[in-house]
Amino acid sequence: MIKKIENLLKELFSSLGYNPDYAKVSVSNRPELCDFQVNGVFAIAKESGSNPKEIGESLVSKINNLDNFSDYFKTVEFAMPGFINITVSDKLISSCLNETVEKGIINKINEDITVVIDYGGPNIAKPLHVGHLRPAIIGQSIYNILKAKGYKVIGDVHLGDIGLQMGQVIYGLKERNLKPEDITIDILQEIYPKMSALCKEDESVADICRKITKDLQDGNEEYNAYFKVMYDVSLEDIKRLYKYLNVDFDYWYGEKDSYKYMDDLMSFLNNTGVVEEDDGAKIIRVAKDTDNKEMPPLLLQGKSGAYLYATSDIATIYQRMKDFKPNYILYVVDDRQSLHFEQVFRACEKSGLTPNVILEHNKFGTINGTDGKPFKTRSGEALKLDDLIKETKEIFISKKPENKDMDQKDIDIIVNAIIKFADLQNNREKNYIFDIDKFSDVSGKTGPYILYTAVRLRKLIGDNNYSLSDTIYNEDERNLRMKLLDASNAVDKAAFDRMPHYIAEYLYDLCNLANTFYQNNNISNEENIDKKQSFIALLNEVYKIIEKLLKLLIIEIPSKM
Repeated sequence: MIKKIENLLKELFSSLGYNPDYAKVSVSNRPELCDFQVNGVFAIAKESGSNPKEIGESLVSKINNLDNFSDYFKTVEFAMPGFINITVSDKLISSCLNETVEKGIINKINEDITVVIDYGGPNIAKPLHVGHLRPAIIGQSIYNILKAKGYKVIGDVHLGDIGLQMGQVIYGLKERNLKPEDITIDILQEIYPKMSALCKEDESVADICRKITKDLQDGNEEYNAYFKVMYDVSLEDIKRLYKYLNVDFDYWYGEKDSYKYMDDLMSFLNNTGVVEEDDGAKIIRVAKDTDNKEMPPLLLQGKSGAYLYATSDIATIYQRMKDFKPNYILYVVDDRQSLHFEQVFRACEKSGLTPNVILEHNKFGTINGTDGKPFKTRSGEALKLDDLIKETKEIFISKKPENKDMDQKDIDIIVNAIIKFADLQNNREKNYIFDIDKFSDVSGKTGPYILYTAVRLRKLIGDNNYSLSDTIYNEDERNLRMKLLDASNAVDKAAFDRMPHYIAEYLYDLCNLANTFYQNNNISNEENIDKKQSFIALLNEVYKIIEKLLKLLIIEIPSKM
């Protein structure tokens, strides 16, 4: 709609000798006054040395006298000190909405662009907890949005499968005289936190665990036998939980997969001259003269010869460059890793490893409890993801007696919506408070509210497939039609900024308008057949957009609520 109005006004401005760029149309910051506004009057007045009021009133007069005025506008008025206020015609709204219905709400890109997304990032041998929720669902949502836009998207879970926790768990297993065949997920989930705490208390044990980790990396057969079972048992449990959340990956690579590229990577880095020796370790200095705070060097290889976390990340980038030839590599990882990624990105840039590739850290904040502190159990441990799902399900079922009789599949769909919409409605960079009781309600800014709206609309629409009328019968309908025209903008913003909350915000606003329209128009008992059918057709389009956008947020619609 904006483009159509701008094209018309640019032609008019040019015919009057004004710069057509000054015909730029923006959404009104006073929606109670008008739909759109033009602010270029000030620039024209400044260039010509004229009074903004004279310029503005003259332009408004010429717009109002256009032969095709009613095709575009209901009213165009001048507002002091220099604004042109535009209220569009019902005819323009209807024609634009018909185009949207025909073309769809997602504008596909025309370029061949490959995006690798690194999200999930769970560690083998450690239970998934509430902190693993954000990278999984934010990453999957960004994946879905970019894929819908036409990008070639490649998702990689990037498992932490070769880090210090491996040495710690192997040490704990051997201390208990457990063999590889004795390993279960329950044993792993019990041993890891105990060994992690012990290593913090006893440096001698920590040294042993570091040695085990190094030997594992170097191919120790005994440790590899433990590792293989740990890996298989842990990955099976990780996949179970991700499947429940409808999160999946094109590649289930881990840190260990990067080790086969280490020799080639080190050869590449050494040849570029960026690697330095520093007290027996190998580093890359990544500080810049423009830095306003200290930027420590990136540590590639420790004194022991062991490769570090940053080295495996750079080796993974090396692998992705060879295998995928990406234009972008996105990392959906905790904000607390910002320094790490800044070092890694700078090392890649300095060495010339990633020419013409944009590396992005799509960081996110923490999930906090209602006390405002990071979400934990009463004992102070991170809440397991299994327990979060279980607790959310119990609270939803307790909301009203009939919930316990719902189909289990529908309950799981709603639980997913509660958890995901609670997260994705927030700017990912911000911390947010997860209040299960609040987010389980079917009223307010919640997943169940969106789902309830969709289920209600679907029931009203039934099997009808009516066509939209060009007639707009009331203000509630006009507001709803205008909101539908903004759907593509929400998707574009979410894709460009990697911010799914734009879509979640839009969905909430759309559902509010749809419910207002539904409540203020007795559609089922409407006697005017044309009007009734047009209303149902409009709500059908609303439902289809809700369904499409929810899929981008990894949320399904239940059969009933």
